[in-house]
Amino acid sequence: MNVARNRAARRASYASLAALAFLMLSSSLAGQTTNTGSRTDLLSQFSSSLDALTLRVSPSVVQVQVTGFQAVNEGNSGDTSLVARSRVLGSGVIVDPDGYIVTNAHVVRGAQRVRVFLTASPGGSQVRASLGLTDRLPAMDAKIVGIDPTIDLALLKVDASGLPALSFADYNSLEKGQIVLAFGNPEGFENSVSMGVVSAVARQVLPDVPSVYIQTDAPINPGNSGGPLVDTDGHIVGINTFIVSESGGSQGLGFAIPSSTVEFVYHELRQFGHVHHVVIGVDLQQITSDLAQGLNLVQQEGIIVSDVQPGGPADKAGLEIGDILESLDGRVLGSTALAKMIISTRPSDAVLQAVILRGTQKLTLQIPVKEDRSDVDQIADLSDPAKSLVSRLGIFGVDINEKLAAELPGLRRPSGVIVAALAANMLESETDLQQGDMIHSLNGKTILTLDDLRSGIRGVPSGTPMVLQIERGGVLMYIAFELE
Repeated sequence: MNVARNRAARRASYASLAALAFLMLSSSLAGQTTNTGSRTDLLSQFSSSLDALTLRVSPSVVQVQVTGFQAVNEGNSGDTSLVARSRVLGSGVIVDPDGYIVTNAHVVRGAQRVRVFLTASPGGSQVRASLGLTDRLPAMDAKIVGIDPTIDLALLKVDASGLPALSFADYNSLEKGQIVLAFGNPEGFENSVSMGVVSAVARQVLPDVPSVYIQTDAPINPGNSGGPLVDTDGHIVGINTFIVSESGGSQGLGFAIPSSTVEFVYHELRQFGHVHHVVIGVDLQQITSDLAQGLNLVQQEGIIVSDVQPGGPADKAGLEIGDILESLDGRVLGSTALAKMIISTRPSDAVLQAVILRGTQKLTLQIPVKEDRSDVDQIADLSDPAKSLVSRLGIFGVDINEKLAAELPGLRRPSGVIVAALAANMLESETDLQQGDMIHSLNGKTILTLDDLRSGIRGVPSGTPMVLQIERGGVLMYIAFELE
């Protein structure tokens, strides 16, 4: 990306908007002469620029329709007692011409079937197109390539090529006050666009999520989830994810996942089907005035290292407890969430450049990252989607052989099938299976291999109760359901 060119384009856009605001203000002041022709020309140019940008971006925005199951509440107790079929509408954006689409994980949660409605290429009357008086593109079935529920992103794939895709913006260049446009399908009103500015470039909203969000006042409503927030160059600044609202509608508090995070998760899901997060072996805390005063710190704000894992990457690189972490890879840190986001979205072979303050001495350390791999992550890597799919259960399974059993300490029974991953959009029944579950029997018959499981399922007619004995967290339990 040509950063200088993009910055110049943004400055030109800001200048246009500033000039427009100035002219509107000037026209309201008594005794001020205005040039009506110049003002009209500027308004027309500004409108034409937005129109051209919208026409360029809209074909890359899709409507995502999800049918599946959703928990509902009975009465006012708040206790979930029913599971009902549901249909959810959300948004998505094409990020690769070969049919890869990014959306939110919560949009496709519980999906049995995912369909994508593409936007027709621009041309002709937009009024006629909005009224459905032109040819509409048919819906396309989409499969879920992967989901990262922590970051709330999902990757879809449709069987198509040559689709109009958008590229990702440079998140490091994002500026407060920058003009942005939110695309999507708010409340089901397809192919909508709204305009606003970036209210904050890195807002920590959810304390349990190791990420920050872009805050914008561009109107965002339910149904915009998964749609793109774009800059004036038509690049993806972020993915619209949630709003903060008392009324349920837009109150100018919309939040989007930054482009750098989205791009990282996209590549991970496309390559592996899940995300490999990395760590450096540290715990961080926000510096408060009391903490700074009690520890005689030279600064009253920032990030302090509260713990360093012995023998971890940060320890080996020379980081110490009490160090003040000023920046990572050139990004000045304002919160622990931003630091965690930068660390967790680095590839597994990355080396972080950390600038720290130790007393009054400023140091630069090179810290290699390490994959934070759980046993389930390793098992998921063993699964071959072409061979391990059990479609009627909506899972990818792996045989528990001697080698795998040895790597799973505490396994109650050293045989069966482990659920390596879920294939949510292929689910034919609500099974309550989770990634990492070990399946040991089906209707009382021992399951040793994937072939045993598939054979047993084939012998169960639709509508007949099925009982799986599974092992979860070292505990044996039964799961009962009906195959549809």
